[in-house]
Amino acid sequence: MLSLNARIVLILLLALEGVEIVFCFISSSLHEFEMEQYIVVASRRQRLAGSTTEMNMFDQLSSAISDATSKFGNKKRMTEKSIKPALRDVRRALLDADVNIKVADTLIEGVKTRSLGAEVTRGVTSEQQFVKAMYDELLDMMGGDSSTQKTSTINNIPAARLAKQKNVGDPAIVLLAGLQGAGKTTAAGKLALYLKEREVDYVQVNAMSEEKTSQMLASRMPKTNRKVLLAAADVYRPAAIKQLEVLGESIGVEVYSMGTEANPVDIAINAVQKAKDEGFDTVIVDTAGRQVVDTDLMDELRQMKETVKPDETLLVVDAMTGQEAASLTSAFDSAVGISGAILTKLDGDSRGGAAVSVRGVSGKPIKFVGTGEKTPDLEPFYPDRMASRILGMGDIVSLVEKAASLESDAEAERVSKKMLEAKFDFDDFKQQSEMVANMGSLASVAKMLPGMGGGALDPKKMNEAEIRLKKNNAMICSMTGKERANPNLLLRDQTARSRLKRITKGSGATFEEGLQFMSEFQKMRTMMSRMQKQMGGGAFGLPSPGGDSIDDDEVLPQMGNRKTRRAAKSKKKSRGGGVGFG
Repeated sequence: MLSLNARIVLILLLALEGVEIVFCFISSSLHEFEMEQYIVVASRRQRLAGSTTEMNMFDQLSSAISDATSKFGNKKRMTEKSIKPALRDVRRALLDADVNIKVADTLIEGVKTRSLGAEVTRGVTSEQQFVKAMYDELLDMMGGDSSTQKTSTINNIPAARLAKQKNVGDPAIVLLAGLQGAGKTTAAGKLALYLKEREVDYVQVNAMSEEKTSQMLASRMPKTNRKVLLAAADVYRPAAIKQLEVLGESIGVEVYSMGTEANPVDIAINAVQKAKDEGFDTVIVDTAGRQVVDTDLMDELRQMKETVKPDETLLVVDAMTGQEAASLTSAFDSAVGISGAILTKLDGDSRGGAAVSVRGVSGKPIKFVGTGEKTPDLEPFYPDRMASRILGMGDIVSLVEKAASLESDAEAERVSKKMLEAKFDFDDFKQQSEMVANMGSLASVAKMLPGMGGGALDPKKMNEAEIRLKKNNAMICSMTGKERANPNLLLRDQTARSRLKRITKGSGATFEEGLQFMSEFQKMRTMMSRMQKQMGGGAFGLPSPGGDSIDDDEVLPQMGNRKTRRAAKSKKKSRGGGVGFG
């Protein structure tokens, strides 16, 4: 079936209207990832690069690295002279992104060692080979292993997983530490929800055949479904306990508290005992923070750790602090001893240095990353995916996993079949555009496609695209059920003009905006038909489209040009088509 990724791209293309998008299209089903390049060029062929607006996380770094690597010529061998300018520019980009200087120098030296004297592989450019060396070095720096890369990223597991209950009646204890303002309490709620609903049970996965697991997304794999207890041990910050209780209620997780007068260590001890008595298999303890690292904070954490003996001590650090996050991780590890870090606010506008620096400075892995403000916005840390994002190559696997979590296999198959048969209607479009909206902003979704990061998208244009999608959905809501189910009533029928006037008036849109939507919707259906043909006429056993696909030259004529309308009418009459808007 036509993949989720293809549908997302088509929705984005319709919203962006006129943007030239180069992306990697996953031409297979939900479960099979065979990468195949497609170039989709929209009508106006505008480039949105060169924006002077503020860039989000990694945009500045990936854009600078892209500029540095683009200076390679058609070289057959990587020499010190040929890579020196690129290495210098990449080092400057890393430092500008607030990467720790020792980490930056180590990374540059590693890239130099991998590249120097290497023959350029046949079929790739020297620029691509240099980027591959950068990718491998970033992967190793952030906790991955470039020597054991798999051909398919779908089987990748997180760099570091969370400890589990060892024996019945002996819950896993997770202690969260950090400074005030890092998002520790919110991270506790996010982690509880992740463990309760989305954590993959790799014990069951490993018991399955490799053939079966290779066809499964993480969202379709068996889950641990932990029974989690949250412990509110931050008795100092005003309303910290209430915040955790509200979070717990919203996600269906019980919160244990003893009020603001209790000793935090006693709260942790009693929470663990309650978990043992009532069958909880995981306890997450939300501890107090400070404005700075001080003796009182460390003493309290040490005492709590010695008393409850946690299986995991995770430091919650703010990604917007840059390389300071790495120094903070190292300081906490030296004073208390931690097992890993949770990097929050990764969707912010900081420069990305924290993600690269944390493990290089502290030696401790990043286990989870916060990707948004909502409670489900916590993901395991995948070094390969992060390296891909930093280098502007997108994150296809995360994109499809996020989409798959919002849609069942049966629904995906139904919609994909309609798309391939050119029977995709306005109800389907509305459903798909709402799914894309639930995945986050258009900009955040678009940046997960290769070639769309590094500031290639103007945030102002992206905001306009989001407004355009909302107007399109409003027009769909103004249509009758018959019109939504049969797009040809608005594309080819003799009553199309009067229908569209009624719809645009009812939705608050202009007639010109209605014409634009109809034209773009036709082009989208045509792209679906062309993708089907490029995949061999009948992808995955489906027949070639039998519906009414419309060619590009049948796009609705604009109302202002009489000569154009008459020519279009004459052409349609000669082909036996309807009158449409002519």
